[in-house]
Amino acid sequence: MNLDFNKLYDVYGIGNAIVDLLVFIDDILLQEISLPKGHMTLASSKEQAFLINLIENKHLKIQMTSGGSAANTMITVTKAGGKAFYTGKIASDPYGEFYRINLLEAGVDFDVHPLSEDHGSTATCVVLVTPDAERTMSTHLGVSILLTENDIQESIIQKSKIVYIEGYLWLNEQTRNAALKTIEIARKNQIPVSFTFSDGFVVEQFRNDFYNHLIKNDFSIVFMNLDEAKFFTQKENENDIINELKKFSNLLFVTASEKGCYVIQNKESILVSGYPVKPLDTTGAGDTFAGGVIFGLSHGYDVIKSAKIGNFLASEVVQIQGARLQKDYSDKIQNIIQ
Repeated sequence: MNLDFNKLYDVYGIGNAIVDLLVFIDDILLQEISLPKGHMTLASSKEQAFLINLIENKHLKIQMTSGGSAANTMITVTKAGGKAFYTGKIASDPYGEFYRINLLEAGVDFDVHPLSEDHGSTATCVVLVTPDAERTMSTHLGVSILLTENDIQESIIQKSKIVYIEGYLWLNEQTRNAALKTIEIARKNQIPVSFTFSDGFVVEQFRNDFYNHLIKNDFSIVFMNLDEAKFFTQKENENDIINELKKFSNLLFVTASEKGCYVIQNKESILVSGYPVKPLDTTGAGDTFAGGVIFGLSHGYDVIKSAKIGNFLASEVVQIQGARLQKDYSDKIQNIIQ
């Protein structure tokens, strides 16, 4: 994988622009809400409003932050000392304005014209965190699904070392086409495309499509966790999963919780150890890991050192509430890789 290190941006990312509403709850309330624990469920605007009203009536504290899988990854790149550009669709409502300002304050360049409220509301995701640090998500996609090919900024992609795409975009034909347009531009300009599977249910629905893109090398770098890898390989045993993934020529990163991550390249795999911590909230761990790896690769570190950066930053984010890092880690990178 050849990178042009003279580019303005380390990474250009696209995804669903979503305002995260983070709240700690107990398992009893989660059972009352009837959402599948540990997974993301799509919700209508009415269902989302009902859930938010239920939480408010319980007088539980809600923390609001700009989010979405790819956006969290872009924020990680900036917190590590890199430079990122993000494209996602928001509405001209209070949530949309909050999202725009919050992302810019996090250091991510974000230049997308908001849609009028006639088109709908800015996407929201209620993130329910239980005492075991597991996160369960209810997502109303709002206008985020109105991202189109016309929103993809070729001039910015040309100034970027790596492109990053989230698998959630495959859930809607219009956003999927925007992702495919991004891949087309990147390949034309010989820019590596990194891709995250995002969630097991996304892999279940689009396994064959993802498989074909891997075979065609549309994805130079792929991120997944073991659960997603299980759906993709249709294997149960961890060793069988990793051996199946060795068949691909792409650079693959498979996160394995506290064990760390597998790096699979050139038909070989290596387990890069993680950092033992007591998790408070696992929301965004995979997104943060991907951001650490992309920062490493875009700054000339090899795949193992980049994986170490990803492991460390992921271990940091699971110790706080929310899906994104709050501190600057640029001065810690050298210590991490050593």
